[in-house]
Amino acid sequence: MIKLEKKDRVATVTLDRTERRNALNTVMVQELDRALAELDRDEAIGAVVLTGAAPSFCAGSDLKELGKMNLVEMAEHEAETASVARHIGLLDTPVIAAVEGAAFGGGFILACCCDLVVTSAEARWNLAEVPNGWLPPWGLQALVSRVGAVTARRLTWGHEVLSGEDAQRLGVADYLAANNDAVTQAQELAARIAALPAPAVASTKQFFSPLINGAAEVTDALANRVFIDNCKHDTAKATLSKFGVKL
Repeated sequence: MIKLEKKDRVATVTLDRTERRNALNTVMVQELDRALAELDRDEAIGAVVLTGAAPSFCAGSDLKELGKMNLVEMAEHEAETASVARHIGLLDTPVIAAVEGAAFGGGFILACCCDLVVTSAEARWNLAEVPNGWLPPWGLQALVSRVGAVTARRLTWGHEVLSGEDAQRLGVADYLAANNDAVTQAQELAARIAALPAPAVASTKQFFSPLINGAAEVTDALANRVFIDNCKHDTAKATLSKFGVKL
């Protein structure tokens, strides 16, 4: 479910579940964590690009998989995903998200957890959780760090679908690329960063990590509890019942 390519000092990691729009299931999340950890230990790699196989970056959590779980299992699954996303900020190696197509739900937040974000102009960004009946269960600290609390709240309500231009203007993304050019631009950016002195690059990540990640572990735990509580209410139950979730 993960493809890995290396060119010079840049690695490109591709989420590859096209039949599910690269939705995050347990196996993919575990494979992603292993891939990033291995690349972080590889002294030949100076930067990583994270993208999704066409036509989407990532559609968020795999609700079909969640449909096989009860609420306790869902909470544990989302907590594991949260841990993997937080781990990106603790790596020494910069990770650059390259977003083409849809970045929805957990895909939106996964991109925000990366050190830099390149989005194509025609990409679509949306947090679909609140319309489904629940608070996003992880990663909101990353969104707050990027756009501030007021705009993060606005985006979390999920009543807007952002274009790539919107995402870059609001600070969700750092760089704007032409359609179908986000990966190439991200790889060029990664090459420039990888050419810098590696100890200084790593030190920069380490210095800013507590300022950016803040109390992410605590806020993820709180969001997870709120998420499970939300799932007991009517709108969420109606959404989850479509996927067979045992409520």
